[in-house]
Amino acid sequence: MLDNLEKYKVILASGSPRRRELMAGLGVNYEVRILPDVDESYPDTLQGEEIPLYIAKEKADAYIPMMQPDELIITADTIVWLDGKVLGKPRDREDALQMLRTMSGRTHEVFTGVCITTTDWQRSFTAQTKVRFATLSEDEIIYYVDNFKPMDKAGAYGVQEWIGFIGVENISGSYYNIMGLPVQKLYRELLKV
Repeated sequence: MLDNLEKYKVILASGSPRRRELMAGLGVNYEVRILPDVDESYPDTLQGEEIPLYIAKEKADAYIPMMQPDELIITADTIVWLDGKVLGKPRDREDALQMLRTMSGRTHEVFTGVCITTTDWQRSFTAQTKVRFATLSEDEIIYYVDNFKPMDKAGAYGVQEWIGFIGVENISGSYYNIMGLPVQKLYRELLKV
């Protein structure tokens, strides 16, 4: 369906296996390219959806100097937002446990910023999903963290894993956004290329 992309070599700039899986689901031929040590810091004046959008653009800008004219690169960043704070990737087991305790019985937001870049232009957008967690027992939280090791996931959870099966009561917005790539919105943006 995205025949308009045939003039480009499409590159997904992400080490996330979930983003790779979602990108493959679009039926796009792409390759993965990862730059080590891309700065993911952001000004502390940014709030909510501004944060992952800023980081996705920063990631894209790091690739621009080495891009070829026929390349199109997709960068993304996902955060969990609760109480005016970012719940990023947990530092350690205790941090993961604490994040899940904080989200238990509450609604949080997941924001993903996506940037589509060529040597001639750049487009970006954000997606928002609200996620309502059931009240989780301490045993459930410990079981999940110890068995699923969610240290590489924003908010210390993967919606497609056990915690999503037993803990997610309600979702408003894109399910795939929670996994790290709002593929429906990305598809619509790629149609415009």
